Amino acid sequence: MPKGSVSINIRAKAGQRDLIDQAAERLGRSRSDFMLEAACNKAEDVLLDQAFFSVDAITFEKLQALLDKPLPTTDKLRRLLKTKAPWDK
Repeated sequence: MPKGSVSINIRAKAGQRDLIDQAAERLGRSRSDFMLEAACNKAEDVLLDQAFFSVDAITFEKLQALLDKPLPTTDKLRRLLKTKAPWDK
């Protein structure tokens, strides 16, 4: 085990293991690599969904005004919307 690594043990049903193995194999990954990546992706999603932002009334009004009047669609905006988020790379 590489230095700094820890072991994570879980129990699964045979059908769950087989499903995970099949998906991992399709991606050319080990079961452990596949499961760890999937678990980390889900953990990031949960934590990002739970982020709380607090702003003053003036800032909130400015944000609300921007949301009420979206920017016109441009090529630059289309490229931005197609760009993967840093945590998805």
